[in-house]
Amino acid sequence: MAITVITEPYAVNTRRACSAGAVGRHYYSHVVSGVAVQRNQPALKFGWSKPENLSSRGLKCRCSAKVIEPAVVAEKEQEKGDPFEGLSQVCAVLGTQWGDEGKGKLVDILAQRYDIVARCQGGANAGHTIYNNEGKKFALHLVPSGILHEKALCIIGNGAVVHLPGLFKEIDGLESNGVSCKGRLLVSDRAHLLFDFHQAVDGLREAELAGSLIGTTKRGIGPCYASKVTRNGIRVSDLRHMDTFPEKLEVLLHDAASRFKGFEYSKSMLEAEVENYKRHSERLEPYIADTVHVIHEAYSHKKRILVEGGQATMLDIDFGTYPFVTSSNPSAGGICTGLGIAPRHLGDVIGVAKAYTTRVGSGPYPTEIFDELGEKLRAAGHEYGTTTGRPRRCGWLDLVALQYSCKINGFSSLNLTKLDVLSGFSQIRLGVAYKGPDGNLLPSFPADLELLEKVEVVYEDMPGWQADISAVRQYKDLPAAACKYVERIESLLGIPINYIGVGPGRNALIVKS
Repeated sequence: MAITVITEPYAVNTRRACSAGAVGRHYYSHVVSGVAVQRNQPALKFGWSKPENLSSRGLKCRCSAKVIEPAVVAEKEQEKGDPFEGLSQVCAVLGTQWGDEGKGKLVDILAQRYDIVARCQGGANAGHTIYNNEGKKFALHLVPSGILHEKALCIIGNGAVVHLPGLFKEIDGLESNGVSCKGRLLVSDRAHLLFDFHQAVDGLREAELAGSLIGTTKRGIGPCYASKVTRNGIRVSDLRHMDTFPEKLEVLLHDAASRFKGFEYSKSMLEAEVENYKRHSERLEPYIADTVHVIHEAYSHKKRILVEGGQATMLDIDFGTYPFVTSSNPSAGGICTGLGIAPRHLGDVIGVAKAYTTRVGSGPYPTEIFDELGEKLRAAGHEYGTTTGRPRRCGWLDLVALQYSCKINGFSSLNLTKLDVLSGFSQIRLGVAYKGPDGNLLPSFPADLELLEKVEVVYEDMPGWQADISAVRQYKDLPAAACKYVERIESLLGIPINYIGVGPGRNALIVKS
């Protein structure tokens, strides 16, 4: 190693989250805003009202979600001992860097062990690429990755923003490939609607910034959250009141037109959009639910809940490289605000980090590689955005940023992805510290972007490995240099790396005990 800077790593997090097993073969369904769905008789022992009493109170079903059973693990894994068995009743998978870490794959693997898979924030700017058992590729943007597992109920929470045409396109694409969403996907009635004009405004805003582009996906996410924060946004629940919907939409359009010279709207445009959303509301109705209630009912009946984060901590509106960030909180706090889950109910929080670092869009990036090594890394890792197709900026693993992310989220363990991409590099560098312009080491990741642009990264150089590791499934079978790389990261962060990705396929994962 060339330089050793951090000599006293944080104490390893030895917190053991309690495991909440599935409770027998009892069934439950959902109560949505006081509107009940008939339940199977075995659930009565949990205190449900009798189904025949529901009609006497004039209650109607407004949510077509299927009854869900406790999560089932494949028989083969039961025989061998499930390596994920000890995970908590409520578990979260979050990105630790600037996104594109490969969160969807771990969520996809864990989903078969959980009853509910939920998105808590973001919108269609979060692209997750996953593969089914046949190796077929699915690029998901808003629908949770658990949708490939038929026993999982998927939830888009109140913290997300929903572009209905995009959501329906995603649903149609899944169903055309044999993946049913009917009765398996719920959308929070508190989630905000993202309209086409939000996307137009997003592009106009970027054009205004000229040379200081944020580098957004232009999917309208920021403008939609802006509507939410200024308290004139339109929520999913508003689709049930089409008599007042036109007035609310006109307020939004008028605000956009008064703010951006390049945006205009007419009465005919408003009327056409209202007609579109009348149709959208009819199609969406079976998916709409009071997801806060659904989640808490599930939790109280010992159902297992998996939270799928979008984007990542370094893009967090509060903790990321502001203003080059997203418009929501992809860190652990967003789980509570975006789903209505109480902090004390959270158990394991798994951070997903690439074995190197990438980011899309503008903003400071201290460990970025600008020479042919950066191109080699991009080519080897196929580093192009799932949502935009933009080439990602590539660099060495930044442990200053990663350690900062670990502090904020309190990760119980890490999933290190794309370790196989580093095969063939004779030397691999770890960014272990930042030096400021005065030559002194910085104590943490700085908020000041001018300072961040000027830092000098202190690297540790480690030997690489030449072997192809994509077929390795046991940690002991990795090259010695790869093991040393993993263990050095663990040592510096003080957090165990329990999962190691060595390829894109569902089975290309090493579980390191």
